[in-house]
Amino acid sequence: MALSSLVSAAASLWTKCFSVYSCTTTVARTTGFLPTSSICVKWLSNVASGPPKRPLNAYMRYVLQQQPIMVRLHPEIKSVDIIRKIAQQWRTLSPEQKKPFEEASVKAREQFKVDFQRYMAQLTPAQEKQHALDRKQRLAKRKAIRKKRELTSLGKPKRPRSPVNIYISEHYEEARGATTQAKMKSLMQDWRNLFSHQKQVYKQLAEDDKIRYKNEMKSWEEHMVEIGRADLLRVQIPSRGNRKTATKAKKKVVKRAMGKAKTTEKKATSSTTTKAAKTSKKT
Repeated sequence: MALSSLVSAAASLWTKCFSVYSCTTTVARTTGFLPTSSICVKWLSNVASGPPKRPLNAYMRYVLQQQPIMVRLHPEIKSVDIIRKIAQQWRTLSPEQKKPFEEASVKAREQFKVDFQRYMAQLTPAQEKQHALDRKQRLAKRKAIRKKRELTSLGKPKRPRSPVNIYISEHYEEARGATTQAKMKSLMQDWRNLFSHQKQVYKQLAEDDKIRYKNEMKSWEEHMVEIGRADLLRVQIPSRGNRKTATKAKKKVVKRAMGKAKTTEKKATSSTTTKAAKTSKKT
């Protein structure tokens, strides 16, 4: 008797959940608008499933709402272009139109704080230590990604390629294999089968690329000193070891760059003075 009542209760609960899901889906299909409450999800988690995920901000909530609609209206457009269209729409929304998404984001952040405190309270000392270590690694990874993007935007030269990299880039198109992994495997096998004099060609190209990198890095570092970004120089001051030597080397690079900048400024000033003198003589 107890077993049958338990089964019937579970079936009733499942029916209610399915009806709520069907109702939400119908509203989304007919109106093209997802209710704010459907986006505001309560993060139910335990130690086994990991910490609760951070909630989405107002803009990302708008993206999730509009993306399926835009895909349905413009199936021929790429995903990147769809996101651009949604971003453009978001910028044109009024504060009143953005308000529901912002309020939902605030509520989700408050719920996240509660769930996170509950999650941390369940952890053992060893788990807390592991959580702190994981967080530290994530932050370091994000910092490395941001720094890489910054260096790319500042035009830092690409590192020199190895002989193998040059060989692979030149023969990738005609490589055997249907997938990238198969192509790389066949290319590495071909590289190992090359004779010494055949590899020497690519070794020489790699040496030339090193010279290119050295010259470009020298000019780039001088430019970084000129714009006040000496912290991006290759010669960094270590915490231990030969600290004095590293400091002298870095100062030498900065001094050379500053001297070059002053020379360029003097030439520009003298050129301007000469032109002004010639103009005064003519008058």
